Formats: sequence, structure tokens, C-alpha cells
Amino acid sequence: MENTSDLKGRAAIVTGSTKGIGLAIAEALVAAGCNVAVSSRHANDAEEAAHRLTQTGPGRAIGRSCDVQSYEECADMVAETVLAFGRLDILINNAGIGAFSPVGDLDPETWRAVMRTNLDGVFYCTHASLPHLRKANGAWIINIASLAGKNPFAGGAAYNASKFGLVGFSEALMLDVRQDDIRVTYIMPGSVATEFNHHSPSDADAWKIQPEDIAQIVMDLLAMSVRTLPSRVEVRPSKPPK
Repeated sequence: MENTSDLKGRAAIVTGSTKGIGLAIAEALVAAGCNVAVSSRHANDAEEAAHRLTQTGPGRAIGRSCDVQSYEECADMVAETVLAFGRLDILINNAGIGAFSPVGDLDPETWRAVMRTNLDGVFYCTHASLPHLRKANGAWIINIASLAGKNPFAGGAAYNASKFGLVGFSEALMLDVRQDDIRVTYIMPGSVATEFNHHSPSDADAWKIQPEDIAQIVMDLLAMSVRTLPSRVEVRPSKPPK
């Protein structure tokens, strides 16, 4: 089994990685010498992010358009990543959307979009990646969940359901693949200063978790001894407003 703490020459996919948490994770991986496929529903955004990341190095980045609601697009992204880098060692399922309204006001199409992105998309990317991850001699799947995956709140039915489902999926997946030398972790952040749900980060978000903090957690996980699996990480702002 390879030492995953040495990321030079290894290959990763980070979904939803042109901004926010995904971009911060991709930046940290490239800085450690990992080759990374960054993705977005918009090809131009993904290609521009990949270009910037490759310029910083030492790892390389490629940008791929991928709507995780489509299994075919997820499978194509995985295949193109393996073609470009010759391997796949790490999958970071980060792409996600939010929709917040009472159940009576939640239209079916919005419900489907949240489920297809936050839950189906994780399954699609994971399913397409597993044959390659099994060949990696020590791989890791990290799913970006949420504290909303265990703490329901009014108006959060769609988002809560998707993240509760992601937690259950992650725990079952961990049991499925642990004998294949694939470790599975899900991270459950609280409030993070990102563009999520059309938010514009500002100085008023200084108290929140920052995207680079989640990236640091990812890097710390990847540095763990191969004998150890932190399967769930909960993370909260240290001092939220009263």
C-alpha cells in the first residue's frame, strides 16, 4: 500500500471546484504535487481554474465540464482524468446545491435538483471512480457533507434529506470498500464563508469557517497513517455570534 501522505504524482478529482471549498481543496492538492481534475457545470470556469492552478504548481490541473446530475458526464470526467494522469487515487465529492423553503412551498423540480446533485451526483462519481480507485494501492474518497446531515431545521427538508442521505451513503460505502484499501471519510462543516446559496462572502463572515480550513482538514486526513481511518469529521466555527 502506498503512503498517501506523499501526494506527488498522485491524481485526484474534486467536483464543484472552481470556487469555495472545492477550489481551496484543489489548490492545496496541487501545492502538494498532486495532479487534479477540477470540474464545474461550466467548461470555461473549469478550464480557467485549472490554468491558474497549473501555473502555481507543482502539481498539474485539468478542467472538465461536469454536471454531476448526469451519470454519463461523471463517467466521462473520470475516464478523461485517468487518461490525462494515468491513475486515480483520490475522489473529493464536493459539488452541492441548497434550496430552503417549507415543504408546502417546495416545488418537485427543486426537490429533484437537490437530490440529484447532492446525493445522486456523489453516487455517480463514486460508482464511476471505484474501478480505478481499487487499482491505486491505497485510495481515499472524501465526501463533503454538512452538519445539516444530522441537525434538521425548518425550511431545510430538501437539503437535510440530501445530506442525511449522504451521511448514510458514506458510512455504507466505507464498509463496502475498506477491504479494497479505499478509505472513506465524510466531513460535516457548519457555517462556511462561501458563495453557497448565492451568498457573497464579506468581512462580516470572518467568524465563519473559511474554505482553506476545510482544505486543511482534507490534507490532514490524507496524511494519516494507512492503518487509521477518521471516518467522520464534524467542524464548527469556534466562536459564532451570540
